[in-house]
Amino acid sequence: MPEVSPIALSQLTTLRTGAAPERMLEARTADELVAALREVWSRGDEWFVLGGGSNLFVGDEAFEGTVIRVLTTGIERLDSPHRGRTRLRVQAGHDWDALVAHTVEQGLAGIEAMSGIPGTVGAAPVQNVGAYGQEIQETLVEVELIDEATGEVSTVPASDLGLGFRTSVLKHHYGGVPLRRAVILSVTLDLAVVGDAGRIVRGEQLRRALALENEAPVPLAWVRERILATRAAKGMLLDPDDADTASAGSFFQNAIVPESVARTLPAECPRWPVAPDLDAVTVIPLGAYDGALPPLATAPAEVKVSAAWLIEHSGISKGFRLPRSRAGVSTKHALALTNRGGATAGEIAELARYISSRVQSEFGLMLQPEPVLVGVEI
Repeated sequence: MPEVSPIALSQLTTLRTGAAPERMLEARTADELVAALREVWSRGDEWFVLGGGSNLFVGDEAFEGTVIRVLTTGIERLDSPHRGRTRLRVQAGHDWDALVAHTVEQGLAGIEAMSGIPGTVGAAPVQNVGAYGQEIQETLVEVELIDEATGEVSTVPASDLGLGFRTSVLKHHYGGVPLRRAVILSVTLDLAVVGDAGRIVRGEQLRRALALENEAPVPLAWVRERILATRAAKGMLLDPDDADTASAGSFFQNAIVPESVARTLPAECPRWPVAPDLDAVTVIPLGAYDGALPPLATAPAEVKVSAAWLIEHSGISKGFRLPRSRAGVSTKHALALTNRGGATAGEIAELARYISSRVQSEFGLMLQPEPVLVGVEI
């Protein structure tokens, strides 16, 4: 649990904002991470953990507390109880894309569409990371975590994490606190063993991204290659020579709205149905069963609509900047807010507020920020 000289967070986050915090610790093993967290919690410090810094928007003032850098790595292969599958237990600080590359090389399917997403494995379940219709909740079995309230380490099944669209009980939502204050130590995934044969791609969003016209199996390496090329074209692969990649990825979440609201939007606005829970189970105590089944509970259908389309059609074009600002919308992707060189957190926040107000004025929808905000408001 070595304490190190604090490093400016602008050097450790992809949005390149933030001063050096008051205190910084580095944890390179799970034991060091547990010890660091318990020590910080016993001191009563303000704190947050830092992985890849790719989903973090830090304010300009120095953070008055402790930042714990999670630098743990390692992949362990385990047996799966399901035929034709295997499990991987991965340390929280392991690079996410390195994990995806490993699974593709090993012929393990389930996360290949999430190639190129920056950040660490431990951060992935926190916001139920996903891309092109594939989300980590589809393969996540459990996480090992440590709770702030007790300091105890436990293994928690994915079903207890409240996973939803870019959310979980662990996520710091803008304007709120997580339902469970805990830090992930490791993540266990259950993946299909497909080898060189590849797999049939069925998801609509992924098929569209890959321009697939038939249902023949495709190699995982081919899927990864196409996804990386697509992300690079959108400025979503980190590149120090490309200012469009100095971002936190998609700054705003795609909006989830009732179907009735989606119908009020222009027909050309891209939208996708939010799939219902087809595996829901109703349990009726045997003593209360009278031979009749209760009616199925129904909820209004929800639709995911494209935030990028809403932004561009509210008058914000790719490359847009406010006057005299060093922050700008990516020239490749309307959802990414970028640091064009020396931008302060204040400049980026000002741009985010302007975009949000334009979308609300034009379409009546309030976009929600996707990154975790520390010491900054929108």
